[in-house]
Amino acid sequence: MYRLRLVADGYSVVIGHDGREGLRLATDEAPDFIYLDLRLPGLDGFEVLERLRGDAATRHIPVIILSNYGEPELRERGLRLGALEFLVKADTNPAQLSESVERSIGPRALPSV
Repeated sequence: MYRLRLVADGYSVVIGHDGREGLRLATDEAPDFIYLDLRLPGLDGFEVLERLRGDAATRHIPVIILSNYGEPELRERGLRLGALEFLVKADTNPAQLSESVERSIGPRALPSV
């Protein structure tokens, strides 16, 4: 549902199904931003975020955590590790995803005609 909304809003979406694949895609695809879940097979979201921030090729990519977990200590840890924003899935509808990107990294530049 989130992917469908982002595509409808004009974003190209690539999905990593576990932490290791997400890291590989971040390096190979060099995305404009990453939505990162905390609960991932292989490597959890915090480990992925630490590795993203520790690699010169990916440390500049904005990361927004989108998780089912909303405990204050998890939110604090994610922001401390370098996430720009921490969204809880239960409190975030698909229409709010593009808004969170614009709020966190600025509005997208529209192509010139």
